[in-house]
Amino acid sequence: MATPTLLVLDADPLPRLGRLTGRARIEHTDEATLAAKLPSADVLLVWDFTSHAVRDAWPGEGPRPRWVHTASAGVDHLMCPELAASDTVVTNARGIFDEPIAEYVAALVLAMAKELPRTLELQGRRTWQHRETRRLKGTRACVVGSGPIGRAIVRTLKALGVICALVGRVPRTGIHGPEDLDRLISHADWVIAAAPLTERTYGMFDARRFGVMQPSARFINVGRGPLVVEEALVEALTKRWIAGAALDVFAHEPLGPDSPLWGLPGLIVSPHMSGDTVGWRDELGAQFVELYERWEAGRTLPNVVDKQRGYVPGR
Repeated sequence: MATPTLLVLDADPLPRLGRLTGRARIEHTDEATLAAKLPSADVLLVWDFTSHAVRDAWPGEGPRPRWVHTASAGVDHLMCPELAASDTVVTNARGIFDEPIAEYVAALVLAMAKELPRTLELQGRRTWQHRETRRLKGTRACVVGSGPIGRAIVRTLKALGVICALVGRVPRTGIHGPEDLDRLISHADWVIAAAPLTERTYGMFDARRFGVMQPSARFINVGRGPLVVEEALVEALTKRWIAGAALDVFAHEPLGPDSPLWGLPGLIVSPHMSGDTVGWRDELGAQFVELYERWEAGRTLPNVVDKQRGYVPGR
């Protein structure tokens, strides 16, 4: 059997693939050369998960890889109709980011409840201003997105005494369906978006949804940027429909210096880093090597994405 060709859509630093030496013919590509190299590849590793090059290059002529793996939880950056309709298996990095993102959300919730941004601001002014802050125990959170990340967020917030409701695509034991979303967010102190980006979820947090929330509510997005209509969030914070928000993902990244989001009162902006802890790239590389060894042995792959839904189906 010929040695399979593994094509890597590069990003710096490169993945550590030493264990595959002699077992895969590893080639590297960038956005400019991807289309030309796709027909000769058996496997494509989308290491640069910020790139949309796969979505653009896939519809071209010639054979296509039998398996595509993206080093990310989301797959919207690579999915196109031609890939969705093909026999190519798509897998993602499910499992790597769950706990780190849950910790990050907990940190944001604590920071907002305890007014840490305000404390740092006053410290910078050398101003002593005593204040009272909010207890987390007994507050309510609505977590939108019932995948592993959403479930990890619920577990972490529950440990802090937060009463949590989880919303998924379909209702089942312990998980509410979309029909309950408006009711749940209208009573929530924390509304947390952790859903994948699909046709159903695109722009789901719009002016109407922000209007449903309590004036004391805080909104957090660690899912995908386009889940939120950013103009509506600007209006909601400016008019104080809600008390605050934190965004780690945006419709266009990196966020431009002229974006009104930077100076918006009550908004915490972070540069898509909620799941990125020390050593995360090594974990992603090790995960891919393990998946490759399963694929090489003809074993069933985990983390297989339902290409029509746009995520890995779960319980």
